[in-house]
Amino acid sequence: MPIFRYTRDAIQPIAEATFSDLGITERADLQRLLRDQIEIVAPDTLVIAEEFGHWDDSRRRIDLLAIDRDANLVVIELKRTEDGGHMELQALRYAAMVSTLTFRQAVEVFGDYLRRRTDGRAPEQTILDFLGWEEAQEEDFATDVRIVLVSAEFSREITTAVLWLNDHNLDIRCVRIKPYGDPQNMLLDVQQIVPLPEAQDYQVRVRERHQRERASRRASRDYARFDVTVGGTVLRNLPKRRAVFTVVQGLCSAGNSPAYISEVLSWRKKLFLSVEGCVDAATFATLAQLSPPFDSIRWFCEDDELFQADGKTYALTNQWGPRGEHAMQQLVEHYSNANISFERVN
Repeated sequence: MPIFRYTRDAIQPIAEATFSDLGITERADLQRLLRDQIEIVAPDTLVIAEEFGHWDDSRRRIDLLAIDRDANLVVIELKRTEDGGHMELQALRYAAMVSTLTFRQAVEVFGDYLRRRTDGRAPEQTILDFLGWEEAQEEDFATDVRIVLVSAEFSREITTAVLWLNDHNLDIRCVRIKPYGDPQNMLLDVQQIVPLPEAQDYQVRVRERHQRERASRRASRDYARFDVTVGGTVLRNLPKRRAVFTVVQGLCSAGNSPAYISEVLSWRKKLFLSVEGCVDAATFATLAQLSPPFDSIRWFCEDDELFQADGKTYALTNQWGPRGEHAMQQLVEHYSNANISFERVN
């Protein structure tokens, strides 16, 4: 979206520019100015370090490290490029590296930063005043790490990755800082584009709802495990899908056809997938692809998992929900002479 200059006689467009064309460098210019006016890209934060790299790999340095009013660390990465490069991956590494920073360490880091800048403020008191704390509260410091990415533009790959990461409980913001004009008359258009400010509260509520839903789904998942006995041999502590496979494998080894087993479990659609001929796993996958959709992840289709009968090769589904235990019970009761049994162990 272009920027316009309004005059009494006309509305004049201002030419879009690039930082490189304007002679603006990433560190000596953009970073130098933003560190003292960080509220432009990250409101309510206090910069405590610049070019922070207190780890073994000294080549990796955070452009600006800050804290917010909630005592979270804020990693701020700057790029003057037109697509942002791979800054989201770099920032994630940095966030992980600083995630263990303590309040005392932060005070030391801030003290070094102030000394290098000949700033006479007391580091600990300045942080306490900023946070509104009367004394240090280590347990409440750096409970989270936020990320702010600042660039002239962001590629679709970056924004897609950031939206996905935010949906999975990270806090990453993309702030576009775009230059217009010429070196003598320069303007900066600064906008947070992810998440959109006007939609931020809504997106937070949606993210929290999704998190609750995921937590509910995890809590409701059936993680039952079973001991399965086949012909006197006990296979212990099997997850449900493997337990079902073991029961079916025992029945097939005893000469029962997959076609007849499918009839016993007639309520289960697509119990087996079959191809013509007695083939190995690689050939099975090739032939199965001829009748899509075929997703190997959803089938027991390794060489030692395939069943061969009636001139065909069969693969058993591994998609078993709450009725997996019911399927085993039904098979064991129907084939009562097969000497197969199972017991739930949790």
